[in-house]
Amino acid sequence: MTESLQDIARRLVAPGKGILAADESSSTIKKRFDGIALESTADSRRDYREMLFSADTAMREHISGVILFDETIRQSARDGRTLVELIQANGSIPGIKVDMGAKPLAFYPGETVTEGLDGLRERLVEYYKLGARFAKWRGVITIGANLPTPGALSANAHALARYAALCQENGIVPIVEPEVLMDNPNATHTIETCQKVTEATLEAVFNELEKARVDLTGMILKPNMIVPGKDSGQNAAPSEVAERTVAAFHATVPTSVPGIAFLSGGQSDVLATEHLSLINQIPNRPWKITFSYGRALQAAALKAWAGKPENVAAGQHAFLHRARMNGLASLGEWTAELERQAD
Repeated sequence: MTESLQDIARRLVAPGKGILAADESSSTIKKRFDGIALESTADSRRDYREMLFSADTAMREHISGVILFDETIRQSARDGRTLVELIQANGSIPGIKVDMGAKPLAFYPGETVTEGLDGLRERLVEYYKLGARFAKWRGVITIGANLPTPGALSANAHALARYAALCQENGIVPIVEPEVLMDNPNATHTIETCQKVTEATLEAVFNELEKARVDLTGMILKPNMIVPGKDSGQNAAPSEVAERTVAAFHATVPTSVPGIAFLSGGQSDVLATEHLSLINQIPNRPWKITFSYGRALQAAALKAWAGKPENVAAGQHAFLHRARMNGLASLGEWTAELERQAD
């Protein structure tokens, strides 16, 4: 029996679970492998992802879905199973990144629009056959002098809506990711500015989703948290981040959206976890709120693994720790003491 979009969306934000973003492009994962002096090849990338996806306890207990890159969704594990089958065997849902990256927006200096709509319907048909049941598309919004412009907000919101409609047409749950950057060059904006821009961005996105006739009950929102720019010199208390973030959602996100899965957006591993937990302690939230982290789930595991077969268990142990901490945070139950005590 085929699961409905609504059923898949609800599974992605199941209590105590979140989404592993393992959709790094070849250039991005090369940079991460450079940090452990490992050559980036198809085999080494496969070995790394297999190490994560075969971490049975972490996957079964804390990971609801995995976002894959085009190469990864086509690869097989060492035992002959596809990586998709490995993910499914551990009770998680395979997903796929379908955008082609943010490119300069013509006549809008310093701003981008995400490309990849051409041929997307046909690619979604293929990805569904390969096992993907949800997808991700990221739009990037930059704060700067007189930025973002209404034109850039409109272009990115429109692209996200067209992508989401095509996904639902093909039985795939869209993760809609409008990211207001905190770590772009010269990110000196305050937390107040971040909240203002994030609310404007989300308002534009949901206006376009409505016009595109996207079913909001069959999608997931993947936004940034409300934090100051990395170069602002402002140190926001975690409680303020939580309160402003939930306030921004109440102002812009319809209650029919089943779930919100945050990106970590340049925050440290533990801080992203703390913020998520505090957000989930705020009452009267109509949405399930969880994580869709990449680096914040993987950095410790990558360092522990270091590309060596004898370190697979160590890498999986580090991954389990971060997955467990974020699973607790999605329930509002993380504490610094648990972070220190976790084995």
